[in-house]
Amino acid sequence: MRKSIYIVSLIFILLLAIISIYFLIPVKSKHNLNLPSKNNSQIINYLKKENYDVCFLDELFLSIFTKPQKGFLYIDKKELPRYKFLIEVGSHNNHYTPITIIPGETTYFVLKMLSNKLNMNINKLKLNYKQLAPLKEGNFLANTYNIPVYFSEKDTIKFLIAKSYKKYKELSLKYFNKYNLKLWKKILLIASIIQKEAANKKEMPLISSVIFNRLHKKMRLQMDGTLNYGIYSHTKITPNRIKNDKSSYNTYKHKGLPNNPICNVSISAIIATIFPKKSKYLYFMKNSKGTHNFSVEYKKHIKNIKDRKKSLKK
Repeated sequence: MRKSIYIVSLIFILLLAIISIYFLIPVKSKHNLNLPSKNNSQIINYLKKENYDVCFLDELFLSIFTKPQKGFLYIDKKELPRYKFLIEVGSHNNHYTPITIIPGETTYFVLKMLSNKLNMNINKLKLNYKQLAPLKEGNFLANTYNIPVYFSEKDTIKFLIAKSYKKYKELSLKYFNKYNLKLWKKILLIASIIQKEAANKKEMPLISSVIFNRLHKKMRLQMDGTLNYGIYSHTKITPNRIKNDKSSYNTYKHKGLPNNPICNVSISAIIATIFPKKSKYLYFMKNSKGTHNFSVEYKKHIKNIKDRKKSLKK
């Protein structure tokens, strides 16, 4: 009996020693991982696909000692003892920085924001954007994104464009049963004007109708918002600016649409472009409430302008 207990104890100690050695074996780790879920089994399968030599013992360790979180993970060591590696996998740290691209903001200011918030080189961001962006403007869907902390300037631009165009393609296939860049550029272009001009989401389909109505009648758009491009995103449009700006963005001088989108847009502006309100409106003017008064006739539009000037004097 004593001999049996001795043998069992010896086997137990031997197994414990083997397991201890197993968890002390160094693991060569990639700096960045993207954990697919909180489920330990799925994480182990993911690590196997990433060429990590893991087994049921690793899954057991995760279950007992850690609580992994779904998302991006940054490991700053190239090699760790297995148990430390697994603890890193199960850590609760946020390994990303949330950034928000505001609807109507131009890429010039978005890149400055990325540089400040992510401590990145602005010139590298601009260079990579120029090399990777399909269009001059409007490549980032206005939204909140979690940027992994280990991303470079190039990784960040690629990530934002990929996420945005994935959604663009989904919307295009949903509403047009096709996707091509030429079609989508026009959608983004009109959506960007709507984004700059509309006071709120409710107004967007009406602004959209005015744009399409004026284009149909071959009228100049004559909209201030088109001049809020690039570095002029937050600049007040003056008569002098309208007189001297010779770019295609100056819809007071040039017929049709500008050559490129004005800014980055929201899904609401895109939907308003695809589904404009049916109306005969050709004009709109900001009122004292901060929204717009819409009109069909030019005389009515002139009256709205005069009323606005009176309210400003008061």
